[in-house]
Amino acid sequence: MLGVTVLAIGAIVAFCARPRPVAVATATVERGAVRSSVSNTRAGTINACRRARLAPSTGGQIAKLLVHKGDRVQSDQVLIELWNRDFQAQLELAQRDVIGARDRAAEACATAKVARADAERYQRMLAQKLVAEDVAQRAFGEADAQEAGCRSATQNIQVAASRTDAARATIERTRVRAPFAGTVAEINGELGEFVTPSPVGVPTPPSIDLIDDSCLYITAPIDEVDAPQVRTGMPARISLDAFPGKHFDGHVRRVAPYVQDVEKQARTVEIEAEIDTKAGRESLLPGYSADVEIILAVHENVLRVPTPALIEGKSVYLIDEKSSKAVKREIKTGIGNWDFTEVLDGLKAGDRIVTSIDRAGVVDGALVKIEPTGTQPQK
Repeated sequence: MLGVTVLAIGAIVAFCARPRPVAVATATVERGAVRSSVSNTRAGTINACRRARLAPSTGGQIAKLLVHKGDRVQSDQVLIELWNRDFQAQLELAQRDVIGARDRAAEACATAKVARADAERYQRMLAQKLVAEDVAQRAFGEADAQEAGCRSATQNIQVAASRTDAARATIERTRVRAPFAGTVAEINGELGEFVTPSPVGVPTPPSIDLIDDSCLYITAPIDEVDAPQVRTGMPARISLDAFPGKHFDGHVRRVAPYVQDVEKQARTVEIEAEIDTKAGRESLLPGYSADVEIILAVHENVLRVPTPALIEGKSVYLIDEKSSKAVKREIKTGIGNWDFTEVLDGLKAGDRIVTSIDRAGVVDGALVKIEPTGTQPQK
């Protein structure tokens, strides 16, 4: 009886001392596409291709504020006009001077025409010896003088017209026009307020901040180590914090030919990316943060594993279906990114591997229990 009791106690102790399985998340080795890519080191920014911070070139009181925030405007449209009645009066005076100059020129040229006719008549009379030679010479001199007066009066028309142009230019300096079609992003100033030009070297807020939101691009810094691999025209996937889970297809439109920033020991090069399609761009705003993943290469229909399942980039924990143990398996890898890594050798389609490799108790040979709620990373 005592022997049976001892055996029972030993069985209980052995049962309690047996290793308990570790719950793990898993993924199935499958075939699919794998991208090799590089990404920005810090958040990028959406920019408008054209942005103008506008202000009158002269100081004065705002007499007309013709737009509001968010308004769409056309190229050359007047946005702000300062009080300019004094300049308008100068323009009217210059225009009247043009009219007067034309009348004086008409009078001088008519007189010159009569004087020339008289001189020619005296010339004929001199040939017939009907007048003295000095009389004819005085007639020709008078005709030359009158014609010079005609030319001078005609030039005065141009001078008066130039004064008119100068007056119009002065009035134009009191207006702010849109240099391109776009959207008014900001207005600094109210009707009746006084504005002054920025002193040299002292920037002041613009009266109008105009953005051409029909053309947007993204600037983002990439590590100097990755920069040599990036070329203009390479495809890119653009994601924004404002639209989680959504991606925009785009391409690299520029790689800066110099190091942009130096932070401690990190050096970055700025790249510019552009979204390819117009669909969805109407909801984007300049200033949004954005991330750019530049696609260096794509391998289609290859064996792949989730990148987080890799141990030091060269091994995985393979589930042994017979023993329910995690067995460390070295593999040969190809290209990869944060989501998937290509498998060249060491695994086959359908193998199950551990993805929760950082979980306590997950070691080579550990008894494991597959979590029923385990999910695989989505493509």
